[in-house]
Amino acid sequence: MSLALLAASAARAGGYERVAIQTDQGTLNGVFYLPAGQGPFPAVVALHGCGGLWREQGQLSMRHADWGERLAAAGLAVLMPDSYGSRGLGSQCGVKDLTVRAGRERVADAMAARIWLQQRNNIKADSIALLGWSSGGLTVLTAIRKERMPADGRPDFKRAAAFYPACRSQSESSSFVARLPLMILMGDADDWTPAAPCSHLAKAAQMRGEQVELVLYPGALHDFDHPRLEVKERDNIAYSASGTGKATVGTNMAAREDALKRVKAFLTAP
Repeated sequence: MSLALLAASAARAGGYERVAIQTDQGTLNGVFYLPAGQGPFPAVVALHGCGGLWREQGQLSMRHADWGERLAAAGLAVLMPDSYGSRGLGSQCGVKDLTVRAGRERVADAMAARIWLQQRNNIKADSIALLGWSSGGLTVLTAIRKERMPADGRPDFKRAAAFYPACRSQSESSSFVARLPLMILMGDADDWTPAAPCSHLAKAAQMRGEQVELVLYPGALHDFDHPRLEVKERDNIAYSASGTGKATVGTNMAAREDALKRVKAFLTAP
């Protein structure tokens, strides 16, 4: 795959710069956070959920801005590829016939983002982690399967973390084997992507000797790590667990605070 940096924004806004990556499939846009100092830095490729990377008026969504700033402050460079906006798409939460799929196009985006980081002299090429939320978390699970080992000759991702992914398709596959240390973080009250399939996946992986950890938060819902999201019912969801197209989301401060500490320690571990 041929990759090259096309352009960055004229100035950093909110601590990040906008970047563009040229791939064989077209231009992949994203935002890039750099820590203070000269580097080289460890890095994270962070994958948005079905709502996309942006909110109204071209503002980075509150969750992604919060995590980007926090991880950069912890010494990690953070690249967030925009899988939907780069293809002219908005939120995909209500779309059943997806054209940008978690297990295909978004895995390719994650790999392209890794290679882009590894081409920079201020990034530690052998210390890049993968992080994702919801549908981005499902991409994480798919990308770290043993049979998805990169064939580009560059160092692989070092470790991976996934917030409330839909584990059912992976847990039902007897071929799932995690090639990297993996942490899954979920609420046990999640009625969008329920925890049970992820619990099954984690237990099976642990029995095989894989480094897969499930962190389950009592009473927490989907989006529990959001900085400020009032508990509410969402509708027009293409793949809700109940089949009604509805699910409950919202911040859980106890779970959020624990996850902030736990994920930072996991991603910065040697």
